[in-house]
Amino acid sequence: MIEKILQNYTINGFQEIYNVDILPELINIRKTIEIYSKDGDFTITTFPLVKFSKKSPEITGNELGNYLKKNLSFVESFGVIKGFLNIKIKSEYWVEYLKNNCFVSDYGLTKIDSDAKPVIIEFSSPNTNKPLHLGHIRNNLIGNSVAEILKANGHNVIKVNLVNDRGIHICKSMLAWEKWGNNETPESSGIKGDFLVGKYYVLFDKCYKEEIADLVAKGIKEEDAKKQAPLIIEAQDKLRKWESNDKATIDLWKKMNEWVYNGFDKTYYKLGIKFNKTYHESETYLLGKKIVENALSKGLINQKPDNSIWIDLTNEGLDEKLLLRSDGTSVYMTQDLGTADLRYQDYNPESMIFVVGNEQNYHFDVLKKTLKHMGFDWADIIHHLSYGMVELPEGKMKSREGTVVDADDLIVEMVNTAKEMTEELGKTDDFTTEEAGELYRKIGLGALKYFILKVDPEKNMVFNPKESIDFNGNTGPFIQYTYARIKSLLRKADFINNSLSFGDDITLNEVEKELIKLIYEFPQIINEAGQKLSPALIASYAYELAKTYNSFYQKITILKEEDESLMNFRLLLSGLVAEIIKNSLGMLGIEVPERM
Repeated sequence: MIEKILQNYTINGFQEIYNVDILPELINIRKTIEIYSKDGDFTITTFPLVKFSKKSPEITGNELGNYLKKNLSFVESFGVIKGFLNIKIKSEYWVEYLKNNCFVSDYGLTKIDSDAKPVIIEFSSPNTNKPLHLGHIRNNLIGNSVAEILKANGHNVIKVNLVNDRGIHICKSMLAWEKWGNNETPESSGIKGDFLVGKYYVLFDKCYKEEIADLVAKGIKEEDAKKQAPLIIEAQDKLRKWESNDKATIDLWKKMNEWVYNGFDKTYYKLGIKFNKTYHESETYLLGKKIVENALSKGLINQKPDNSIWIDLTNEGLDEKLLLRSDGTSVYMTQDLGTADLRYQDYNPESMIFVVGNEQNYHFDVLKKTLKHMGFDWADIIHHLSYGMVELPEGKMKSREGTVVDADDLIVEMVNTAKEMTEELGKTDDFTTEEAGELYRKIGLGALKYFILKVDPEKNMVFNPKESIDFNGNTGPFIQYTYARIKSLLRKADFINNSLSFGDDITLNEVEKELIKLIYEFPQIINEAGQKLSPALIASYAYELAKTYNSFYQKITILKEEDESLMNFRLLLSGLVAEIIKNSLGMLGIEVPERM
């Protein structure tokens, strides 16, 4: 790569010019940005180097620039602005670069090493008391995209799901269904299973709040009323029955969970999400209990007079954390200990990535430190991929109050909006009904996925469905349309890329050069996105590439170009751009239509 060559020759230059050795990490080389120069490709920052040259940044830059131009055949010219040495690369280099890579299948992608230790990435992690909603969509899209980006970097990736299928929240739905369900089922009601169970979770909360209000009206403090309300007492009793394996409770739990799983599977299918393995907290919480009991027997954690078990992490800058309640029931931390250990035993992974919202930052800090405290040295491979919340223009969503945007409803809305806008633009006039329906699905889901993934995972975001489906600007449909435009061009040219060739005497114009420079950056972008676990970097790159290609398409003659070598060059350039767009969007879980 050019950067590595420039780095090595900068080291050599300092030895020859100034008779000093400098470390590679002191050499800052980046893509030239406009504030540094309008006529450069790469910029070397000289400020960290002046203590070795003993000269000003400008003189250092000029002396180094002269050395690089003299010794590197691909350097066309250089310029120095303050402490920034801007290097311009000859057109011949970029032409040769395209020639060497336009026939490379899966350009920029690294072959997966199936023998390497796997990277485990957990995402989704739904509760079986409600359907997947917009927040889950962001979780699933980030997790799936990060997994695909890591695969593109050659990692052996295992996608896992952890279903939160036990706990007080599940018991609330079960209790409400027993009281008011009249044996309603998905079949009898025509309601999707996860929606049906979610309906009773919302009903429980409504009736529970009414009980609290009645107790408060009788003079009981609100905090006490929350504990004394008959419904919550019954729900807690049901949780105890579940943990003691009461047959009637277990049978109801299995039945309602099956409704939810069937509902989840349909939503995952619509989103294009697949898992290699699904864990269930009902199967891992007992493992967590054993870990806690073993740590207690070794004196690593403490049992209080009420029999509750805690770990003291105050020396770690945290506080005390409950691991088992006084009645012996487990908490989230208990089951997470069991799940983490089981997953490590199953896969012996290189790393374990948990895609969970930023409200759980503290939880994962505690999890790592607790495992470490208990002697699990592999705890350091745990990484919490923390992401911000997603809201609607109207504000936050609340599951208990039934004010969430359900994933299924949002998907339908996105596809319908895609249909309206596409038909309005007359883009499907010659499509069959089936072809048009498939196009609406790809555009609607592409818009949804891109709008969410273009935002840095760490940031909170507001999702606006209407803004996401725009055929102009930084949207999924704009990039999809660019791909379809290129494919249309190539069909008109009867394009078969391995039958074309071009000469070495191509003189690049600026937009052609920009396109090849962007192509050159693609492997580095994949690498950076993998290091930072950030789909937003891929999304930003795909948009920049599509935008630059559209500028090229508007300004440059392709099919009517009389010079056959130049036409072939532009067709091959277009073909590689299309392939990169397809692979970039593929890492975001977005399908590309062959025509729009």
